[in-house]
Amino acid sequence: MEQLDQIRALRDRLVTLRRRGGRIAFVPTMGNLHRGHIELVRQAAALAEHVVVSIYVNPTQFGEGEDLAAYPRTLQQDREKLEQEGVALLFTPNDGEIYPPQREGTGDQQVRVEVAGLSELLCGASRPGHFTGVASVVSKLFNIVQPDIALFGEKDFQQLLVIRQLVEQLNFPIEVVGVPTYREKDGLAMSSRNGYLTPQQREQAPRLYHTLQWVKGQLVAGRRDFESIEQEAREPLEMEGFRLDYLLIRHPATLQPIETAGQKWVVLVAAWLGNTRLIDNYQVNLR
Repeated sequence: MEQLDQIRALRDRLVTLRRRGGRIAFVPTMGNLHRGHIELVRQAAALAEHVVVSIYVNPTQFGEGEDLAAYPRTLQQDREKLEQEGVALLFTPNDGEIYPPQREGTGDQQVRVEVAGLSELLCGASRPGHFTGVASVVSKLFNIVQPDIALFGEKDFQQLLVIRQLVEQLNFPIEVVGVPTYREKDGLAMSSRNGYLTPQQREQAPRLYHTLQWVKGQLVAGRRDFESIEQEAREPLEMEGFRLDYLLIRHPATLQPIETAGQKWVVLVAAWLGNTRLIDNYQVNLR
């Protein structure tokens, strides 16, 4: 595996890969890799001849008071994991490479990409500007790498929808593949932020997944009183010490409230456990 930190050098190496033939799959990450990330890489290797991974902690998707400075950087360990998976190229740019300094006198003329409509909902309401930061950096990375396939985890369900809209509306010739959430044995969705949990909080955290399973059971059983189900699901979590940001049943393509019964839903939850914000979701399809 070759590690590159400059755009020009990466593009030169990508030219060589393309000459060899085969497709290029891209897995953008912020590092501190866990088994969920490795599953993305393995899926990428199954779909393409060459796998490119980026590790970049993007500052523009962190809001005021969020954990940018504390976000774990584990590049050496990440490198070792990716080498074991046969990754062709690892791209590790710094901020200056992704967001070059503005020319003197131009002020703040930074290009930003926004997927209006989706970006303001759910996590976007709690983290203003977050998805603009995500959409902007992903657009840059897509333009730099120009992959045939890009893979993202379904745990960040809203992010996945934002990126699908981005690719469709900006006409990127990229296939976006969502990979199912990788979970611990007790159901907790794998996340870099799980490392912030205390031992006691770690024991509590799987309650989010169990609650999603309960909501699924209600829907499968035929209940369609969505607001009542949501409220019944929130109350036990709040009694156990979770601070709910949201727990909602939404349309899986738009994240809008359900207006008709339908047969497909996504149940989404975001909650604070101590100082750690956890998210999870579960897709329900009766077809």
